[in-house]
Amino acid sequence: MKAGYLQVYTGTGKGKTTAAFGTAMRSVLHGGRVFFAQFIKMSETAELLVPDHFSNFTIMQFGEGFFLDREPTEDDRRLAEEGFSKCLAVMSSGEYDLVVMDEVNVAIHYGLLDPATVVAAIESRAPGTEVICTGRNAPPELIEAADLVTEMRKIKHYFDKGVRAREGIEY
Repeated sequence: MKAGYLQVYTGTGKGKTTAAFGTAMRSVLHGGRVFFAQFIKMSETAELLVPDHFSNFTIMQFGEGFFLDREPTEDDRRLAEEGFSKCLAVMSSGEYDLVVMDEVNVAIHYGLLDPATVVAAIESRAPGTEVICTGRNAPPELIEAADLVTEMRKIKHYFDKGVRAREGIEY
């Protein structure tokens, strides 16, 4: 029963990447091939270690880091477009069972990618290819096209008390 649905994880709460990663690990452990693209991120996340243990998991990062204290640059735009181009090729190939575009919603929100182009690419994917898009501010076009949308809502977060991202928990 390989339908190839589109899932979107969005909202201000913690857990979007974690949910996508958990689904990716389930797929890998059942023998599925996973392509995990991280937009905007450029850091030593634990996800980067997975290919050392599972040959059916591929991960690539396309970014220079989050825009917490700066505006996106032309390099950010170029890297997002490069990442999207790679994801388009992967989704079209039929070689992967699951394609995760982590933080693609943020890339769209900041104008690095066009939402209509992203939706069209997802809709033209190979039959049976599941796609997960994560990040805050999912565009309405993506939400409309999705088969499943989950919004993570922040109620309380230790980051607000000054706790920074922790190895093994947030990265």
